[in-house]
Amino acid sequence: MTTPQFQKFSLADLEKQRARNYREFLRVPAMSAGIYVLPAGATDPQRPHHEDEMYYVIRGRARFQVGSESCEVSAGSVLFVAAEADHHFYDITEELAVLVFFAPAET
Repeated sequence: MTTPQFQKFSLADLEKQRARNYREFLRVPAMSAGIYVLPAGATDPQRPHHEDEMYYVIRGRARFQVGSESCEVSAGSVLFVAAEADHHFYDITEELAVLVFFAPAET
């Protein structure tokens, strides 16, 4: 399979196509990307990943914990998490929608 040189995505379309909390929309060897949505009051079931990860918060409010560090997140927050680091969102007070990027592609 050949990797396309260019792809365009619409956040509105990606959210409509999402059947669960997470929907991957891009996968190439060097990275993968998805949209992750958690409703207010939800518990984030994430486990550490084998890949480095970056989050961009589209909307919502929550707290985010990595190891013993935590911070508030809201629209516009950008977070980096190193591979194998224990992390999760919590105290989700408004539906949280996040773009997620893994490098290399999530296994």
